[in-house]
Amino acid sequence: MGIKESLGKVIEDKRTLAVIIILAILWRAYISLDEEIAFWESMCSGIALILLGWILFAYFYGRAAKLKGWIISNRVYLGFGVCLCVINIFVLVYYGMRWYRLVHVETYLPLDFILRDVRYVALVVFYCAVIWSAGYLKKMHEDYTALSEKRTLLHIVSPLLFPRVKKLKEMSVWELLGTVIMDERTLIVIIGLTFLWRIFITFDKQIMLWESACSGIALFIMGWLFFAYICSMPAKIRDWSGLVRVYHGLSTGVIAVNIYVIVYYAMEWYGLVGSGGIMKVYVPLDFVFRDISYFALVIFYCASIALSKYLKRAHEGYSLLSADVSKA
Repeated sequence: MGIKESLGKVIEDKRTLAVIIILAILWRAYISLDEEIAFWESMCSGIALILLGWILFAYFYGRAAKLKGWIISNRVYLGFGVCLCVINIFVLVYYGMRWYRLVHVETYLPLDFILRDVRYVALVVFYCAVIWSAGYLKKMHEDYTALSEKRTLLHIVSPLLFPRVKKLKEMSVWELLGTVIMDERTLIVIIGLTFLWRIFITFDKQIMLWESACSGIALFIMGWLFFAYICSMPAKIRDWSGLVRVYHGLSTGVIAVNIYVIVYYAMEWYGLVGSGGIMKVYVPLDFVFRDISYFALVIFYCASIALSKYLKRAHEGYSLLSADVSKA
């Protein structure tokens, strides 16, 4: 085993990732003792996240472009890359606006530092979950290609060989609903409606309680229903341990984002109730950052849903190939 492989195994080890998360929590606790975050503290936090995020994106994008032998594996890596890219852009925008003092108030001013700490830890957990999944994604690809070597012809055409797609009349209500929601066209419509919604509610440059409630509840439903779905999948695919671990990693990343969303809206609603249901945005670019954050979260959830569809297809393709090999 070379130095590169050894280093990769150390980084992907769950004990290493647990240490990273603990250090992130201790770091944020330390810099928040005075309930203020100095510029150099923000710089250290931001640079660490930016480097980690874009290094991970480069890795996943590189794997998606270079891997040979199984097109679904490329799509899965690309799906993770898109999710990372969305979160990375959000991090860049946030710290860029924070360092240039373009963002002042996010939710409830006296306790804004708590939201920043929760967001930072949630992002670190998300990145660690992606790192943990990376090793098992590699194992998935190796498992499939090892099987495919025993059935060369099937290996060549396998991207097109999945169990026959059910007709609409053959599907149950839940299957039909899942098919519609995971369709790329549905996800594009959701993103488009989100864009129009945020334009509509930011015309007056103030936030009303009912607007914030609609935005938050929509994210809650989207995030937690998706989390419930990916948590239910491992029970259906126990025959492939690598994919089970990938689902575990994805669910960990999603729940970290979901918890951040809960904390954000809980603090925002608390501030809105205390101000009579209306929170005026006095700093011109504060509302712009809120819109960018919301848009990024919706795209992240949509990208994750699309990723889960390819994970499901990966299992279908693997099961088909495994069954064929076992008959030989």
